[in-house]
Amino acid sequence: MRGALAGATGVEMDRAERAVELFSRGHACSQAVLVVWSVDLGLDETTAARLAAPFAGGMQLGSLCGALTGALMVIGLARCSASCASREGRAVTIEPTLELSKRFEERFGSLTCPGVLGRDLREAGVRQRAREDGLFASRCAPAVRAATLMLEDLLEPD
Repeated sequence: MRGALAGATGVEMDRAERAVELFSRGHACSQAVLVVWSVDLGLDETTAARLAAPFAGGMQLGSLCGALTGALMVIGLARCSASCASREGRAVTIEPTLELSKRFEERFGSLTCPGVLGRDLREAGVRQRAREDGLFASRCAPAVRAATLMLEDLLEPD
């Protein structure tokens, strides 16, 4: 699955670069991470973006970071087969989920959107102030990049 992907400009870029590009062009964090993996995992980009949309910004609840939830969806697509409806079938996702979460928390000091962003988007006016302060670029874009790179390491070991 590793390899170059075409960005909006037609220039080849790696998966993490493309995820950051998608995020900077308006995709949510959760969408950017899932979309760059989607085609390789049998899901078209439009469906991936639709699926991941509600998970952005900590699901609007101050919950798990959207980049992390997008990455968890990738783990499900990459590791589960038709047997994922059973406990045994889902078991293949446990180890990579725990390892990804551990690495993400070590890198960002939190698993939650407010913890990564440093602001709680549920509070009035915070989203606009965070945008004005450049926090989505300085804190969320690195989370999108890191989640994508962590997935490459976990799912595509050299």
